[in-house]
Amino acid sequence: MTKQHRYLPTTEQDRREMLDTIGVSSIKDLFKDIPESTRATKDKAIALEDPLSEQALVRQMKELAGQNVTTDSHAYFLGAGVYDHYAPSIVNHVILRSEFMTAYTPYQPEASQGELQALFEFQTMMCELTGMDVANSSLYDGFTSLGEACNLAVSATKKQEILYSKALHPQAKEVIGTYAYGMEYSVNEIGLNGTRTDMEALKAGISDETAAVIIQYPNFFGTVEDLKEINALMEASKGLLIVMSNPLSLGVLESPGKLGADIVVGDTQPFGLPMSFGGPHCGYFAVKKKYMRKIPSRIVGQTVDADGQRGFVMTLQTREQHIRREKATSNMSSNQALFALATSVFLAALGKVGVQEMAAQNISHAHYLKNQLKQKGLTVLSEDDFFNEFVVQLDRPVAEITEQLLEEGIVAGLDVSEELGWTNAMLLCATEKRTKEEMDKLVSLLTGEDK
Repeated sequence: MTKQHRYLPTTEQDRREMLDTIGVSSIKDLFKDIPESTRATKDKAIALEDPLSEQALVRQMKELAGQNVTTDSHAYFLGAGVYDHYAPSIVNHVILRSEFMTAYTPYQPEASQGELQALFEFQTMMCELTGMDVANSSLYDGFTSLGEACNLAVSATKKQEILYSKALHPQAKEVIGTYAYGMEYSVNEIGLNGTRTDMEALKAGISDETAAVIIQYPNFFGTVEDLKEINALMEASKGLLIVMSNPLSLGVLESPGKLGADIVVGDTQPFGLPMSFGGPHCGYFAVKKKYMRKIPSRIVGQTVDADGQRGFVMTLQTREQHIRREKATSNMSSNQALFALATSVFLAALGKVGVQEMAAQNISHAHYLKNQLKQKGLTVLSEDDFFNEFVVQLDRPVAEITEQLLEEGIVAGLDVSEELGWTNAMLLCATEKRTKEEMDKLVSLLTGEDK
């Protein structure tokens, strides 16, 4: 069988014609400017195996891929910011179309109406979910959005301190620490009371220098924070309330905007985006109207053309470096427009009722799993006000149990013992995709009933 491949289709005759065209006698002549000492010769050749035919190569790659642990091969109970959710097939069918897949920044609205409309719809739906006035057309991911929110708060309030709850995602803390270092403001952590923010510690921590308080809703441990109470604590300080929220939870929870949030950010990964080994995904960024001109990235607006027909344009991009150069406070000259489109398609496909039902199923499944574990004698460290994640205390080290579950076809939750200061604490997630059989099997393995 020939070793020629369809992705390297040149024959010896093809090579000869190309060499003749450029005026060299052999391929070696193309490398004459490279010193002999750095070239791969027979004495120091790279040890490569013989080439494979296309069929043999495809077979080998499938065998390698089959060794991976995926959500197709295992029941997935790991959340902590990236979730295994249902995605309608229409999402991929739309975003894989060449006019969207290869689209760049829509600087020419007359040639980009489809892309601009998709981003306009994305902004509209993010405002509806968050209860905010204005949303941008997306950022790189949720943590980037949070860092940008901190910068906006410092700029808007002229204050130099950011407070964040210890119940914030650990990776989010690292990102805002990096942003704060570059912009030279301080960040300080507020402790926990169980799996939620300690209100007394927050009250004591807020000062005249507090530019913003960051609360995750639901928080990293799945618990739903009391935003209304937190907002009341902040009234005298004139600092901003930044809420980082899982957007799917907003299908059933009260919107942060109605509870006093000034900025709402997060990641739309639950809305039709693959887990992609942890990201990046697609960040959303929504604010009250008075902060509109401080938003990073772009805002797409609706207008009419010369004939009075509805159309879309890029309305604001005030903080980007290609517009303001050295005065810019954001480098968001590109965004995750393709994934913003995927989010829009997902939300349009499910509709308002579908999103509400999906969120309700997450609550139902997670609470079923929690109740089963509790009935079998395990200690659940979370209270009942959680979305689709909760913390359970195990009787053995989490790493040991994780390995055991993997052998049984289950991806376990995250070890959060260090974050909570408790021993053998695992953060478990149950989305709408988890079946009763999968959850019952997990309970049996965690409680030792399978033995």
